[in-house]
Amino acid sequence: MALLYLIRHGRAAGGWTEDPDPGLDEEGHDQARAMAAAIGPTGPLGLVASPLRRTRLTAAALETAWGTEARIDPRVGEIPSPAGPEGELANRGAWLASVMSTTWDDPALDPSLRAWRRGVLAALGEVSEDTAVVSHFVVINAAVGAATGDQRVMSFRPGYCSVTVLDNAADGLRLVELGGQSTTLVR
Repeated sequence: MALLYLIRHGRAAGGWTEDPDPGLDEEGHDQARAMAAAIGPTGPLGLVASPLRRTRLTAAALETAWGTEARIDPRVGEIPSPAGPEGELANRGAWLASVMSTTWDDPALDPSLRAWRRGVLAALGEVSEDTAVVSHFVVINAAVGAATGDQRVMSFRPGYCSVTVLDNAADGLRLVELGGQSTTLVR
């Protein structure tokens, strides 16, 4: 049994339809520092982050607090959009809204997205010690959905730098505590 502390990155410096890999804005940096101060006493824990800048910068606050370095795992990276990381950004918002309003078992859902979700769950399932995982909105939703049996792509709205706790038990993920929620808009 290992506890997974799924942490959504801080507020990004650019929206999903503006920048394929933004860093954090000033508020995002403040959120990351506040999160690290709040959960810092829990650690040091294992630390994993998505390869994207906003997650690496959020994880940096925990690296400083714990004197450790995050392991980068692309499997907990952002949901892949059809535009790709360097494709046309303008269409990403509408695409994401469409995906988030469906379910993982919807036959119309692109099979590559189900494969991506399986990769997320495999990455989390391999964790054998208490670990903080700094990741993204849909990644956290995929994990919570698997833990609760909820097939919706979006079952809740994790706020920036919120901490959702799952138990990585031998029989699968179990929800311990949902992190704070927000009214995040795709921008």
